[in-house]
Amino acid sequence: MSSVVLITGVLGGIGAATAQRFHQAGWQVVGVDLGTPEETPAAIDCFIPADVADAMAWDKIGQQISAQIGQVNAVVNNAAVQVCKPLVETTPQEWDKVMAVNLKSVYLGIRQLYPLMAEGSAVVNVSSVHAIATSQQIAAYAASKGGMLALTRALALELAPRIRVNAVLPGAVDTQMLRSGLSRGHVAGENGDELVAALGQKHVIGRVGQPEEIAEAIYFLADSQKSSFMTGQALVVDGGATARLSTE
Repeated sequence: MSSVVLITGVLGGIGAATAQRFHQAGWQVVGVDLGTPEETPAAIDCFIPADVADAMAWDKIGQQISAQIGQVNAVVNNAAVQVCKPLVETTPQEWDKVMAVNLKSVYLGIRQLYPLMAEGSAVVNVSSVHAIATSQQIAAYAASKGGMLALTRALALELAPRIRVNAVLPGAVDTQMLRSGLSRGHVAGENGDELVAALGQKHVIGRVGQPEEIAEAIYFLADSQKSSFMTGQALVVDGGATARLSTE
């Protein structure tokens, strides 16, 4: 019987790449996303349309997995939204949505799926470098990702030794979320590609990351052989962005 992974936000850039990585390794992929694709991607064996911020949606997800699949060996909490504006201009509704999708969903998912997780399972929370170093006009997102990092450590203690819990902290990765966020004006360029290239030049490696590179890190933390002695940790994958002093 193949191992089963559940990935939230599976239709996004990192989510889709992660589904493909697990599929290539022979895992059965359960994908959850608020959107509905015209055709389910080949890498997803079971697609469940759902709002991960909704407790009732998680009840249905748990029931469907219990009835159709039986167990889960890894959970990748990847779903996220971002609001790019000053904190004082962020509405309570926008703040609540960011917290619900990015942070509350992790609590809801683990609470629902814990009984279905096999011995030796893993949870991988897709946090962000904004959990440890951030910038202007992204406060709600940074706070949610910082909360996710703290929750990762707390869950690692509570679920050990049966389940390992770690976090991946991606830096700038070429996704639609990144391109939308570049409208904040912190890099110069005339179009999306120019903005991404300019942002990449700020990195030690000289470019932004690709979703497939984050997927490799997620898979590493989920695999019980590759990262068997890791739990409660934050794996930063950011092209060296947080290694450089801002005063350099």
